[in-house]
This record gives sequence, C-alpha cells and structure tokens, in this order.
Amino acid sequence: MQTLRGIWILSVFLLSALFVIPWQSLALRFKWKRRKTFPQSYSRFLCRLFGLNIKIAGTPVQDQGVLMVANHTSYLDIIVLGGSARVSFVAKSEVNTWPFFGLMARLYETVFVERQRRSQAGVARDQLRERLQQGDALVLFPEGTSNDGNRVLPFKSALMGATESQIGTDGEGHVRYVPVQPVSLAYVGFHGLPMGRENRPLFAWYGDMELVPHLWEAVTAGPVDVVVEFHPPMTVDVMGGRKPLAARAEAMIREGQARALAGRGNPAAPARTAGLTGAIA
Repeated sequence: MQTLRGIWILSVFLLSALFVIPWQSLALRFKWKRRKTFPQSYSRFLCRLFGLNIKIAGTPVQDQGVLMVANHTSYLDIIVLGGSARVSFVAKSEVNTWPFFGLMARLYETVFVERQRRSQAGVARDQLRERLQQGDALVLFPEGTSNDGNRVLPFKSALMGATESQIGTDGEGHVRYVPVQPVSLAYVGFHGLPMGRENRPLFAWYGDMELVPHLWEAVTAGPVDVVVEFHPPMTVDVMGGRKPLAARAEAMIREGQARALAGRGNPAAPARTAGLTGAIA
C-alpha cells in the first residue's frame, strides 16, 4: 500500500506540474495579478496531496512588504509556508541551477542571492529591498541550512542585512524600516500521534541525505502534522540594530518550536486549522 500511495502521489504531483509550469510562466511574463496568489493555492493543493495537516497560530503580515524569518527543517517547509501565507522565498543562488526545483523556485518568484561572496552582499540587499518596497512578503531562513527539526540552529545575522532596508516614510516624514516577522515551524505528529525524535528524520532533510530517496520515503510514510506560528513583527530601529533583532527573532522561533514539539500552544496566539488537511491517509 505504501508503494502504491507513493506512486499515486508523485504521479499527481508531476501531472499538476505540467499545468502549473506553463500557466505560472505566462502569468509572470504578462504580469497577471493571479501570479501572486496562484502559488499559495498550488501550495495548499500540494499540502493536501502530501498529507500535510497544518495548524496556524498568529497572523501573517500580508498587507505590506515584510521579511519573514523562519527555522528550516525540510524542503517541505516551502509548501507548508507557501500554503500558510502569500509569500516568495529567498534562496542561495545554487538553487537556481537545480533541475526542476530551480524552475519551480523561479515560478514562486524566489529571490536568488549569492551567499559566498561578501562583495555581493550589497547586491543581495538591494534585490530584497526592491521586492519589499513592492509589497512582497519574503521568507528567509537565517540558519543558512536545514536541520533535524528538534532544535533551531544559531542565526547568521549577516544573512539578515535586508532588515535594515528603508521602505519609505510615514506621514510625518520619519523613515519606515521593513517589518520582520519571525515564523516557527514544527513537525509534531505522525499518523495522528505525537511524533518522536525517531520519526522526525522521515521528513527532516539535512546533512548528507540524498534528496530523491528521502522524498520517496517522505511521501510513502504517511500523514504528518505541522504547526506554523507567526510571531509579532518588529523593526530594526525599535530593536536597536540588526544583531539584536536577529537574536530576538531566533529566541522567539526557538521558543515557538519548543512549545509546539512539547504539545503546548501559545495562549497569546491560539492555533487554528488552515484548511490544508491532507486528504490522503
């Protein structure tokens, strides 16, 4: 049954991609309004297809440019976040060259940045600022890599240079800085039961794991429960600089993940179902 389930899921995914790729390519080329909302609809479809049952706590900022910073566990984070809010992503430039996944990233209007060269830091910051000024919500993974889903790695504040972006002025002429919204993700349940450390590697992709075998294992394993918490946004001027902001965002995300893994909700941001319940058991 697991093998048949995996074949069916991947077949539907590939068939859907045959529609999504040309449609979204045209939407981007001709700047259709639906190019901004279609990726969220498709991500929700993929969440149901892959059996990702998502509960959301808090409210994503969606009415202005915002930089969301999140912990990173798996490639599944992309469709989880993409289905939870209307977002694009920030990725290392190498992703743009990956077969198929690079193409899909471009269709989601991903911003590709060069992380290895310090000389390119200013270019990356300008790219992000331009998109933020256009009102886009961008997701950045400040850990710089994915991990086992049991913890949050230290944030690299250098990756958060865009937090210092000025995106305009208020009615009194004061500079407005981009709002930064921490987002915590936690893979908490497996087949409706609490997920232990031994099962989390089925969905967490990190280290030297090979992508294709891991993807096959994930789609055949069964439904998984995910908690996404959108924390209150903040700005670099209020926090006193990029490094204090990065430290505070890291602490909020670490606390949010720990609460979710322990089965404790945030009373200030009660969880709600996102309408993304996986239909495949």
